[in-house]
Amino acid sequence: MSQPQEKYRVTIAYGDGIGPEIMRATLAVLEAAGAPLEYDVIEIGEKVYRQGITSGIPDEAWEVLRRNRVFLKAPITTPQGGGYKSLNVTIRKALGLFANIRPTKSLHPYVETPYPDIDLVIVRENEEDLYAAIEHRQTTEVVQALKLVTRPGSEGIIRYAFEYARAYGRRKVTCMSKDNILKLTDGLFHKIFDEIAAEYPDIESEHRIIDIGAALVAARPETLDVIVTLNLYGDILSDIAAQVAGSVGLGGSANVGTHAAMFEAIHGSAPDIAGKDIANPSGLLNAAVMMLVHLGLADIAARIENAWLRTIEDGIHTADIYRPGKSKKKVGTQAFAEAVIARLGQEPQHLKPVHFRKPGVAVEIRPTPRQPKQLVGVDVFIDWDEAGRDPNVLGRKLEALAGDAFRLRVITNRGVKVYPGGLPETFCTDHWRCRFVAAEEGGTVTPAQILELLRRIHEAGLEFIKTEHLYTFDGQRGFSLAQAE
Repeated sequence: MSQPQEKYRVTIAYGDGIGPEIMRATLAVLEAAGAPLEYDVIEIGEKVYRQGITSGIPDEAWEVLRRNRVFLKAPITTPQGGGYKSLNVTIRKALGLFANIRPTKSLHPYVETPYPDIDLVIVRENEEDLYAAIEHRQTTEVVQALKLVTRPGSEGIIRYAFEYARAYGRRKVTCMSKDNILKLTDGLFHKIFDEIAAEYPDIESEHRIIDIGAALVAARPETLDVIVTLNLYGDILSDIAAQVAGSVGLGGSANVGTHAAMFEAIHGSAPDIAGKDIANPSGLLNAAVMMLVHLGLADIAARIENAWLRTIEDGIHTADIYRPGKSKKKVGTQAFAEAVIARLGQEPQHLKPVHFRKPGVAVEIRPTPRQPKQLVGVDVFIDWDEAGRDPNVLGRKLEALAGDAFRLRVITNRGVKVYPGGLPETFCTDHWRCRFVAAEEGGTVTPAQILELLRRIHEAGLEFIKTEHLYTFDGQRGFSLAQAE
């Protein structure tokens, strides 16, 4: 006698606008396909925002999300006006959903697109980079944003990209970064990519500078398969890919972490067509397929996806993709779901059938072992707007303040060396980076010596606004060199 199949408990939210319609259609397909799922429903979105909960999600919903760990979410509406937080950002950060996955696939000739061969997936880091949103105004003229890239975060997203490639039968992973300029932050991401790629000899790997990488997504997307990249680049690339594919309404998206995952359509709540039974449920249905693969239900996921492809191929289309002379039948939301259900067990005849691998994608993020480090200097940032902003005047003052423990190595302005030996044509702002290193070549300094240096700078009437300690790790420099340093 066969054992009863394990049930997976999933949190669902019907959302706003067209959300309830496309969720009902999606759940009908899941049930017909035999997906062993049970559901807990939570209320999120516009109704909750209107209750004065600025996050759009009530406290009791958090307990359900944390207990079930898998969340299928229909689109929501965020009310107009200030004071309302992004629900997606809140959930991603609170639950540690470090990976955003956005597949983009052409369904040519059944869905119109200028790129008939596009079939790529963007795996985007979801928590760090400039999206940490740590910014400061430091002088009258200068603001800064901190770009944070961590080894655990990079290892997590890159390993996820390779595991995703294996689970979904993909052939290549392309890393995109700007490490020709950002040699430490993006350089770390590229370095870890090379390390992890060596563990997956069955998958082709390559690196592209983000400039040419974005151009390839826009002009030659068929040359790409799985892209893994940092947060900001991934956000931009995802929009480029959706635009060139011409099928925003069909795409699903996943936000995945070590302990939880959220799956959703990439489109909005479309309140203008809500309640009319004309919305395309494909985006949420494809998100549900990603959820099934995540849960390790690869066979059921493939059964649904192939039935969906066969439905598209048979010309059964909702209004958003219906084309007279190309499509065969225009249907509504529920009728489209019924057409997919009728084709369960079938595969497309012209489009490529899908086959997913077991188990699903799971990655654990671990802290990095500590490395010995030495303090070898300090960058002191100064707000200075005197003497016509002549860097030689500032340089001579700081030379006299260096003391016995330090020597002034260089002053830069907007990253350009201006002392010693700068060019008079260089425009200088009121924001100066002044690098002090140990007086003895290869020597170290102490925090107490740095405090004394800052005291001397302050007493000389100069305003320091920020410092950055200069460390070596295992003897390797942990800071960028200034120009011509």
